[in-house]
Amino acid sequence: MSYRLKLAILISAAALLVNNPAFAADEYNTSTGITTAGVPLGLHGFDPVALISYNAVAEGEAEYTVVHEDVAYYFASKQSADRFSTDPASFLPQFGGFCAYAVAKGRKFDGDPQFADIVDGKLYLFVNAAVFAIYRKDPQKWITAAHKMWPKIQHKAVNEL
Repeated sequence: MSYRLKLAILISAAALLVNNPAFAADEYNTSTGITTAGVPLGLHGFDPVALISYNAVAEGEAEYTVVHEDVAYYFASKQSADRFSTDPASFLPQFGGFCAYAVAKGRKFDGDPQFADIVDGKLYLFVNAAVFAIYRKDPQKWITAAHKMWPKIQHKAVNEL
């Protein structure tokens, strides 16, 4: 491969990363590193369909990967991957997978699928057990506050908050 072709490929790849909102503005909470699909991993590799449908934390498998808006999601089965592919919006975590309590406070902290709640069919994640316990005392207060705050921080990088 010629030097010019390699340089053109490198420049094109860099342009895609810079212009990609998921990378540029931290709109999605993703794990570091790139998956075999060539994009970051969402939900720490846990199956969002299992979380929403069964309130179960199930590890996904790379063989059942679906990429949505430049984020890879792993699923525990082909059936889960197919359900997600048909209607991703029904299974995606709110606030890009960031902690709902932190979003309510104007921050973007990791959302851990181990600490999740489903309210009105929507998946909300929390950073840890202590924060989840605070949230559980008045869930509607924190969900309402997070929905009000999210449009203000959605397109901001984590380090800007």
